[in-house]
Amino acid sequence: MADGDDIFNPENIEATIKVLDSYITNLMKLEVKPKKKEIMKFVKDVVISLNELNDKYDYFIETMEREDLCEYIIETANIAGLESDEDITEEWREW
Repeated sequence: MADGDDIFNPENIEATIKVLDSYITNLMKLEVKPKKKEIMKFVKDVVISLNELNDKYDYFIETMEREDLCEYIIETANIAGLESDEDITEEWREW
């Protein structure tokens, strides 16, 4: 944004932060050793929410952002107890 890139603005950045914070909050509420389907429900929710934001804010999620978001979602799901090294976002991801 500081370099004059106009695809990012305070609104889409703040909206993305809220979606990711909600994802983390939901994962933290899970019990110890949650089931895969419990974690994947929150993965699906965050990906669909990011799809909606991307559509609303004129497709601001591009290649670099997509890679970073996927890595973040996968790593946090693994920390929560998911055992997978696959792209668990792909099924629902439109960005």
